[in-house]
Amino acid sequence: MTPMKVHAMKLDESSKDGAVQPEQQGVVTRLFPGDAIPQSAAHLRMLEAVLFAAAEPLDEATIIERLPPDADVPALLEELAQIYAKRGVNLVRIAGRWAFRTAPDLAHVLRRNAVEQKRLSRAAMETLAIVAYHQPVTRAEIEEIRGVTINKGTLDILLELGWVKMRGRRRVPGRPVTYGTTDDFLMHFGLDKVSDLPGLDELRAAGVLEGRIPPGFGVPSPSDSLAMDEDPLDIDDAGETFEPELPDPKGDES
Repeated sequence: MTPMKVHAMKLDESSKDGAVQPEQQGVVTRLFPGDAIPQSAAHLRMLEAVLFAAAEPLDEATIIERLPPDADVPALLEELAQIYAKRGVNLVRIAGRWAFRTAPDLAHVLRRNAVEQKRLSRAAMETLAIVAYHQPVTRAEIEEIRGVTINKGTLDILLELGWVKMRGRRRVPGRPVTYGTTDDFLMHFGLDKVSDLPGLDELRAAGVLEGRIPPGFGVPSPSDSLAMDEDPLDIDDAGETFEPELPDPKGDES
């Protein structure tokens, strides 16, 4: 028995008894509500397939290479993001790249499947926060802000996680290494760029800043661009050498 050929199409309301009109043969039907020209619907389906099959988030340049030359990729991305806004997965832009992510309100459904990660120490969390908000920042500046000497292991952990990187050297005597955050940091915390870090009002609303805030207190504005007094790190530059880590006599982790 020869299988019947199925036409994927949206029936015209004027069509009687559901018959397929000749001019509708081969029309690519949009799978989502709304009207669009068939070509736009085809581009939208291609974009959806490319993002769904990607092993990692894709930037617009990569997407443009995989879609037809006449595809309006920025407009298609915005449209697809709106389509998936209320679905179980959302199309989001993270670190300048696009990817499907589980809707935040459904995180509890997948909690048992999540890999349990070891919590960072207080010293590492403080160091990460200082690097994120004050970048580019040197080790001496981190120590000045925290008020304690930073151990080698604290920065090593953040470097190994891929959340912090050595980004350049400050144009001052000794040319100390400057540190900043990475794209992996942005992806882990769901940020598109470092300027999206929570501001003063957001930190207060989250309970991070409690009590009376000193007059003139403000949240720094980080930048992932090279500063005026900063040179990029050379490829063969191994960074800075730490002094051997000594145990803290007070037992306080720093």
